[in-house]
Amino acid sequence: MNWVHTCNWWRNHCSLRTVYLLFLGQLVSFSLALSSFTSSLVANLGVDAPLTQSSFNYLALALVYGSILLYRRQKLRIPWYLYLLLGVVDVQGNYLVNKAYQFSSITSVTLLDCFTIAWVIVLTWFFLGTRYSIWQLLGAVVCVIGLGLVLLSDAGVGGGGGSKPLLGDTLVIAGTIFFAFSNVGEEYCVKKKDRIEVVAMIGLYGFLTSIVELSILELKSLESTRWSADIILALAGYTLSQFSFYTLAPFVLNMSGATLFNLSILTSDMWAVVVRIFFYHQQVDWLYYLAFSVVVIGLIIYSLTEKEPAPDDGNSYQVLSYDENTEPRIQYSAN
Repeated sequence: MNWVHTCNWWRNHCSLRTVYLLFLGQLVSFSLALSSFTSSLVANLGVDAPLTQSSFNYLALALVYGSILLYRRQKLRIPWYLYLLLGVVDVQGNYLVNKAYQFSSITSVTLLDCFTIAWVIVLTWFFLGTRYSIWQLLGAVVCVIGLGLVLLSDAGVGGGGGSKPLLGDTLVIAGTIFFAFSNVGEEYCVKKKDRIEVVAMIGLYGFLTSIVELSILELKSLESTRWSADIILALAGYTLSQFSFYTLAPFVLNMSGATLFNLSILTSDMWAVVVRIFFYHQQVDWLYYLAFSVVVIGLIIYSLTEKEPAPDDGNSYQVLSYDENTEPRIQYSAN
């Protein structure tokens, strides 16, 4: 992409609407970073109950958006069993990523969460027939190279932080696979153009799935937990940040394209580094800065070479990713 092309892109897209979208994008990015911070804080306070902490967010989504659906009195546009599958997959992704905070640092988790993008490309290529340009694939490869630097640092080269950083990194990568499947399923649902229904059903079935799994996996952990005001506040902060993310992310996606949104949410990783330095007083290894720079370059290459989605040509689609540290990524793609 030459300089003239870049200048023309900014000239065509910079407007009051662009500024407004960037502002909303930063709200989503801040919610994502706050979710990472509070989830890490819950782990540091000695609470090992990732399913429990996610269940509060799912319950809030089900109550708020489910009430709207009941008021509408309309039938579901998507079969309930697809929403059930989507809720189950989303819960597993949140569980694995939140569990990773028991073993790895907040910086590693937030950077490795970008692996979702690579899995989404693979899944949409094989299952949805989406074709990407060579520049988009190059951008994705650059992102993976940057993420590899995080693994290198956590292997001992730079001291990534955490009790078992490699185990934590593995859990995050596994979580991103589930998030990628959630992305593809979410893409199908969003085509029905009912954001309220999608979020409400994710909340309902996500909550039911969480209750079943935590009754099997986390009862002993909950019984041994010494509850305090700090723990309750951390859980409340996590729930609020997750609720904000699940609420704002689809709204911003409906208004903007991939370039603006992806560039906006990149700052969530920067917020994570700031939290690690100033709150946890941990020294960030130089490999993290290099990894973040490489990831940013890769995402910019992918975003700036992506075609803007046409509204009515039937070839564009939407991809939603809920991560927060569960930290989600959300993007448009077009054939």
